[in-house]
Amino acid sequence: MSMTAGDGTAYRNYINGEWVAAADGRTGENYDPANGELIGHFPRSGQADVDRAAAAARTAFESWRKTPAPKRGEVLYRVGRLLEERKEDIARTLTREMGKVLVEARGDVQEAIDMAYYMAGEGRRLFGSIVPSELPNKAAYGVRDPLGVVACITPWNFPVAIPSWKTMAALIAGNTVILKPATDTPHSAVKYVEVFADAGLPAGVLNLVMGSGSEVGMPLVRHPDVAAISFTGSNEVGREVNVEAARELKRVTLELGGKNAIIVLDDADLDLAVDGILWSAFGTTGQRCTACSRLIVQRGARGELERRLLERIEKLRLGHGLAETTDVGPLINASQLERVHSYMSVAQREGVRILCGGEPAREGDLARGNFYRPTLFAGVKAGMRVEQEEIFGPVLAMIEVESLEEAIAVNNGTKFGLSSSIFTSNINAAQTAMRDLATGIVYVNAGTIGAEIQLPFGGTRGTGNGHREAGLGALEFFTEWKAIYVDYSGKLQRAQIDA
Repeated sequence: MSMTAGDGTAYRNYINGEWVAAADGRTGENYDPANGELIGHFPRSGQADVDRAAAAARTAFESWRKTPAPKRGEVLYRVGRLLEERKEDIARTLTREMGKVLVEARGDVQEAIDMAYYMAGEGRRLFGSIVPSELPNKAAYGVRDPLGVVACITPWNFPVAIPSWKTMAALIAGNTVILKPATDTPHSAVKYVEVFADAGLPAGVLNLVMGSGSEVGMPLVRHPDVAAISFTGSNEVGREVNVEAARELKRVTLELGGKNAIIVLDDADLDLAVDGILWSAFGTTGQRCTACSRLIVQRGARGELERRLLERIEKLRLGHGLAETTDVGPLINASQLERVHSYMSVAQREGVRILCGGEPAREGDLARGNFYRPTLFAGVKAGMRVEQEEIFGPVLAMIEVESLEEAIAVNNGTKFGLSSSIFTSNINAAQTAMRDLATGIVYVNAGTIGAEIQLPFGGTRGTGNGHREAGLGALEFFTEWKAIYVDYSGKLQRAQIDA
C-alpha cells in the first residue's frame, strides 16, 4: 500500500476556544512508528501554557457547572455524531501515529462514540439519593456536585478511547478539563478535541495542552487551580503523581500496569482458546494494559495448545497498520523495541525457552519501523521476572500448572490485578474462577481484552488506587456528594436530640 509522507504541518494547543502555539514557540516532531515518516510538528508546552489553560478552565467552570446537565448532554450527543462522521479519518490518523492495525484503530474511535452517547444519557440521570429524615416536616437528600478543573493525563496506546473515558465523564458531571495527551500521540488528541470545538462546546470547558510529562504533566498535577487528576500510565509515574497530588489533598485516579493471564483447563475448547489467546496477546502488538502476557495452562492441555499456538503465531503478518494484510503493527517507538528485546536475555538467564520470535523484524520495509516478532516463552515458572514484570509487547509466557487451584494462585500472585480469563467447559470451575480471581475484570471463555464502556474499568493491587473509569464508576470519581436538609417545620429541630 502506498502512503503519503507527512507534510510537516505545525499543530497547536487548544486553550480557551482558540488554537494557539506554545508560549515560547517550541515544537517537537512526531513520526510514524511503522516507517519513520514525519507526521508533523507539535507544541512542546511549559508552565506558561499550563497556567493559561488552568485560568481558562477555572473561568469557564462557573458557567459550565450551572449549565443543566441535560444541556451538557446535548453537546456530547453532537460530539458522538461528529465522531461517527469522522471515524475513518480519525482511525487512519491514529494508525499512522500509534501503529495499531486499522480495524483496531476504528475500534478505538468507536469506544469514544459509545462513550459520548452513554455519558450524554447520564445528563438526564446523575442520580442522587433521597432518604427519610428522622424528624417530622424535614426533607433529606444528596446531590452530586462537580469537582472543578480536572487534569486528564492520557497514554499513547488508546489515544482516542482513553481520553474519551476521562473527559466525557468529567464534562457531563459539570467539570472543566485540561487534556494532556502522550507525547507519542498528539495528532490523535488534536483530532479528538476538534470534534468538541465543532460541536459547540463553550470556550475554556475543554483545553488541550501538548508536551512532556515533566513540563506539562507534573505542572498540571501541582497547579493550585487543578482540583483532580485522572492519570493512565506507568506505575513509576503513577506513584509520583499520587505523591504530588497528596501534598495538596487533591483527588486522583490512577490506572496503571497489568500482567494479565489466561487460564486454560484440560476441558477447554482449544480452538476457541487459541483464538482468544492470539487476540489478547498480540492484538495491539501486546501494547494494552489488558493484554494477555501470561498463559496458565493445565498439564493435560499444554502440549496440544502449544502446538496449535506455534502454528498460528508463525502465520501472523507484520506490517503497516493501514495495510489490509497486516495482523501485527509496530511497537510505539525505538525505546520500547529495545525494552521488549531486553527481556529475551532475562528469559535466557532464567532458563526459559524461546519457542518463536525473540527478535526484531528487520527484513525489507519492516527495517524502517519498530517491529518485533510475536514471541512465545515456555518453561516459565511463577516468580520469574518474565512472569512478574510488565513487558508491554508481543510476548507471551506459558506456565504449566496441575490444577485450577494452582492456576488461580499463579494468576493472583503478581503485584497487578487488572484482567484475567479462564477457558473451561466446566460450570463449577468457571464459577470458582469468577469468585476467586482477584482482578478488576474477569472473562469466561473469552480473552483478557475487550472491556465495554457501560461497566467500570480498573484493577486491584498495583494496577491502580481503587477508582474506576467508564460506567457509573467514572461519575463517582468526577463528582462529590452534597447532603442537603430542608426543614419546613417552622421551628428548630435538633437531630439525635429531639427525635
